[in-house]
Amino acid sequence: MADPDTLRTRFNRALEGARGPAGGPHPAPYADNLLTRWQEPQRRYHTVEHLTAVLDRIDVLERHAHDPDVVRLAAWFHDAVYLPDRSENEERSARLAERALAEAGVPAAKTAEVARLVRLTVTHDPADDDPDGQVLCDADLAILASPPSAYAAYTTAVREEYHFVPNDAFRTGRATILRQLLALPRLFRTPHGTAKWEATARYNLTAELEMLSLSPPTPS
Repeated sequence: MADPDTLRTRFNRALEGARGPAGGPHPAPYADNLLTRWQEPQRRYHTVEHLTAVLDRIDVLERHAHDPDVVRLAAWFHDAVYLPDRSENEERSARLAERALAEAGVPAAKTAEVARLVRLTVTHDPADDDPDGQVLCDADLAILASPPSAYAAYTTAVREEYHFVPNDAFRTGRATILRQLLALPRLFRTPHGTAKWEATARYNLTAELEMLSLSPPTPS
């Protein structure tokens, strides 16, 4: 289980690192607001456990980042707004980051960069000259390179978040997402991600896609 106090400390450090010596309001209300969002009842995969995992992977990848604290703040905000039946979650999350970080004393350029990184998680396709985008996207997609049991738990949790979608429609939509990911020239852009996660993630995605295609249709 993710420890809220540890997460608050991690948020505080990232916020203080991003806003620098000028400081600003106490970080606690911002951390608490985000933690409340990440614990909303409609979430099954996009939970504080997912947030913790992404932050942990950013720690692994931070040597590849230009501004690791900005990337960490983007991780905090990237699914801060999450309603499975809505399509604009990333945009609403980015706007939340723009409002909250400006109020919290983060300089305008860094606030804008956090929002840009949040929006990048729509496609997970950062440019070759975007190290911070590469680190965030790799950290977010690293779940795809999980061992079989963890990958199965991930796919189960995603299905539970979309419990309101009929099986046939979910299977079609999920297959489309898997094909889009597999069509990317590289799933992972950092050297670490390419070396450690790429092959396993492609195997998992391909296996899931094959399983979806073999699933029998739902009886009418």
